[in-house]
Amino acid sequence: MTIPFKSRPVEFHQYQLFPGNVFDLLPEDHECFLYGELFEQLDTISIEQTYSRKGQHAYHPKLMVSILIYAYSRGVFSSRQIERRCREDLSFMFIAQNHCPNFRVLSDFRKDHAAFFQTCFKQTVQLALALKLASLGHISLDGSKFKANTSKHKAMSYQHLKEQERQLIDEIEALIAQAARCDQEEDQRYHDQTGYELPADLQFKQGRLSKIKAAKQALEAREAELNPDQPIDGKKQISFADTDARIMGKKGDFNYRYNGQISVDADQQIIVAQHLSLNANDQQEVEPALTALQDSTGRLPDQLSADNGYFSGNNLEAFAQQGVDAYLAPGKGETTPSSPLAASERKLVKADFTYHEADDTYTCPGEQTLTVVRHSAEGQKIYQ
Repeated sequence: MTIPFKSRPVEFHQYQLFPGNVFDLLPEDHECFLYGELFEQLDTISIEQTYSRKGQHAYHPKLMVSILIYAYSRGVFSSRQIERRCREDLSFMFIAQNHCPNFRVLSDFRKDHAAFFQTCFKQTVQLALALKLASLGHISLDGSKFKANTSKHKAMSYQHLKEQERQLIDEIEALIAQAARCDQEEDQRYHDQTGYELPADLQFKQGRLSKIKAAKQALEAREAELNPDQPIDGKKQISFADTDARIMGKKGDFNYRYNGQISVDADQQIIVAQHLSLNANDQQEVEPALTALQDSTGRLPDQLSADNGYFSGNNLEAFAQQGVDAYLAPGKGETTPSSPLAASERKLVKADFTYHEADDTYTCPGEQTLTVVRHSAEGQKIYQ
């Protein structure tokens, strides 16, 4: 008995008599067609003006931007993989208009025009608003930790940096003194050489010292920006490979990361603003998030909601100053002041305390006054 499987099409190994469009094989509602129409609206004139008429013709910047953005939206970030997809994947071939840029060309374009991708993002947000895909009626804000391209094994603490700097300076001075004592023997030591070559040890230690000084200066600059007028904790670390990244925890896993902040419109869940932060938590991210929204959309949202990680004095003040109707979770599983239990019979929450703006103090349910006693490393006020 023959099982009725589908047979192979007759034309599988045959040339077609009449030419057809290979992209007809894609479903009519494939997302690449919508992407293609959107990419045609991108304004790349600022990049086009940087090209010269001399030499070999280059790929059009609009084509390069389209390929890269489409690849990233599909989760393909490797330039080599993008080149391969442009040869094998019909949707990528459609976006690339049957071109196939070399992976090095793709990589160099991304590095040379990294700032332009931020401009592209703003253009897509404006398109979404024009097409009524977003209204800024209600925005949800949240952050996510993104791993940096480095590791804890390529880092050093501020205290250790200072110790290593002093040690290397002493060792280099000792080597220079040793070289001075050996000046009289340089003919026998160097023979046909000039005698002015640096010793290998000195070359190595000077190179290492320059790296340590650069990392130390980067850490000092970073901390001055994040915690102005605050002394630097000797335990603060910095990576030699990525001096911008900071140690951040994610589900108990501490590593070098960035805190990516994303604002999403409630209508179609379209990202309408984003910014990258070096803060390990979200307690100071509302002001830059509102600035990013203003920059990408031209106005602020009617309403904004966020989780309890954003519940801080700095964030509440930013909402009040900008006049945004905000909804923040005050805490996870906390008992509210309206609970039938008396304050003395349950865990106190921040809402149980009365704030006095005039002298920056709180009054607790026991009628005691809490004043600022210190500031945390993240810039939070500690009341007691």
